[in-house]
Formats: sequence, C-alpha cells, structure tokens
Amino acid sequence: MNTAELIGAISQLEREKGIDKEYLFEAIEAALAVAYKKNVALHGADVKVEMNREDGSFRVFKQSTVVENGLGQEGEYDLDEAKAINPEYEIGDVVVEEIDPTPIGRIAAQNAKQTVLQKIREAESGKMFTEYKKKVNSVVTGIVIQKDSKSIIVDIGISKAILPANEQIEGEDIKIGDKLKLYVAKVDKTTFGADIVVSRTNSGIVGKLFENEVPEIADGTVEIKSIAREPGSRTKIAVYAENPNVDPVGACVGQKGSRVQVVVDALGGEKIDVVRWSSDAKEFIAAALSPAQVLSIDELEEPNAYRVMVPSFQLSLAIGKMGQNARLAAKLTGWKIDIKPEENISLEF
Repeated sequence: MNTAELIGAISQLEREKGIDKEYLFEAIEAALAVAYKKNVALHGADVKVEMNREDGSFRVFKQSTVVENGLGQEGEYDLDEAKAINPEYEIGDVVVEEIDPTPIGRIAAQNAKQTVLQKIREAESGKMFTEYKKKVNSVVTGIVIQKDSKSIIVDIGISKAILPANEQIEGEDIKIGDKLKLYVAKVDKTTFGADIVVSRTNSGIVGKLFENEVPEIADGTVEIKSIAREPGSRTKIAVYAENPNVDPVGACVGQKGSRVQVVVDALGGEKIDVVRWSSDAKEFIAAALSPAQVLSIDELEEPNAYRVMVPSFQLSLAIGKMGQNARLAAKLTGWKIDIKPEENISLEF
C-alpha cells in the first residue's frame, strides 16, 4: 500500500467505523516506532516517528539522553560529543537526530501492521462500549441466536447480548429466531468490546415499553409513579398527570386497549393493570386494589398501614389468586394493607 492509499484507507475507516483519524495516525506512528526500535542498528534507542497527515510520508528521529561519560550505548549521548553539536547541551538533555527512514524489513513492517490493527480493534471496542453504555436502562429488540440450559444469546444489532437464566421469565417458551423486547440491565467493558446483560424480568422494561408506546409518557405529560411486577404473570403500574384535563390511565390504555396491548404482547401475555396514582393514600390504595370494589379504608396506628373493607363477595377478587392482587397493591403503594370482608375476617398483606 502506497502513502496515498494509506491516507485513503484512514479516511475510509473514519467514515465507516467512526474512528478518529488522528487516533489512527498516532497508532501508526507508535507502531512504526516500535518496529524501528527492533531494528538491530537502533536496538535500545528511543525512536519517534512523525507522519505527514496530508501525503502519508514520515520522518524518523532517534532520541538520545546526554550523559557525562557516554559509552556509545544506544539511547545515550556523551556530553562532550553533544556540546560539539550545540554548546548549550547539558546532562539530561535529549539530542534529537533525524535518521534515514530506510525500509525496516518485512517482519518489522508486519509487526507495525498488527499493532495498527490492534489499535483499530481497541477503538471499535471502545466505541461499542460507549454506545451500549448509553443504552443501560433502555429497551432494545433482540433476535435469539443461541440458547442452552443457563442462558440465551441474542443479536441486538452491532453486538450480542446475554439473557441469563435469572433474567428470563419463568415458563416463557423462547425459541431460536424469536424477536424479543429486552431491558439493558448492565454493560461491562471487555477487551473485545462490551459484555451486555439484558433482562426480561426487570420492572424497568415495563416503564420503558410504555414510554415507547405512549407519547404522553415520552413527553412528560403523564408520569409513571410506581411499578409492581411479578414477571410473566401480572404487573400493576401507577400513572399520574398534573394536567387535570389529561386522563393518565386512558392515555396508557389507548383506544380499545391498543397501547397497553402492545406492552402485554411484548411481555408474552403478562397481565397489566394501569391505575391512577394519587397523593391521597386512601384513593391510591382503592385504585391499586382494582378491579375489586372498596367500601372503606381506615389508617391504622401501625406506621404505613391501612385497613381496607371490601364486600364479602369480592374478597377473593381483592386478594387475587394466591394473594397476588393484594400483594401487588401493597408493593405498588408502599403501604401495608389489611383486607377485611364485611364479616370482619382480617387478611393482611
């Protein structure tokens, strides 16, 4: 490759891979310097290479430190010899001599090439890490390309991500080729780029899916106040709008349930209850226990605890299957809920 081709290749790498040209020029200079240092005639010397950014030509400089009694070793310059060049040289100064950039040989050139390739890989890895680090706590789409008993590998674009067993929804039947919505939980830098861990169980995926689907959430008109989730089964999400003319629940549900259905489908059919958040504890608890009807709510002496009275025929609805509805309501509101039917049989959650 001649110098013109080299400059063209560097410009192409900047365009296609987004790698800064200056970074590549410096990498090439460093690689050539290493190659020159391995040259027998310059063994041990401090070598600096300067590459012309316009035409690709380069100059090579040998740098030697001035010492009092130099013994002719590479990297050293005798004080008397240095002063013969310039009387102002003192011990510790550096004498810079330009040397003939004679071809450095096939092996040295190959070493320089490998160094440059390594620098390019490092730049790409750094770029990948930076790009995906920004995606932490966001939702991406991935295609399943590999799976075993412990984890699933998904293709999320320019990289692969791992969906560990503990981040998978229990019982979800995932097959190779399936397209999944995934929450980016963690990104760690590695030699080859980034280790990206994604999740299907993190509650954050619910909020981000609604944000992507509901413009009122994306622009801040509607705010997600809290989320309580049992992955793969059911989620309750509390939403609020400061503007009294905006119905936050309706905005999230959409016309004929169209918006919430998109989120449900993305989560494999998980049931989702959208409720209105309120700063009034009693109103919020009543909404959180939906679809059950609440007769009355009384604050208890115990901190953050409330007693809720429901019609006896709706007790099972308020509690939910295996206590799920009441458990999620308590988690959503952050308060302890003591549910009592009209017959006064107490059930705490």
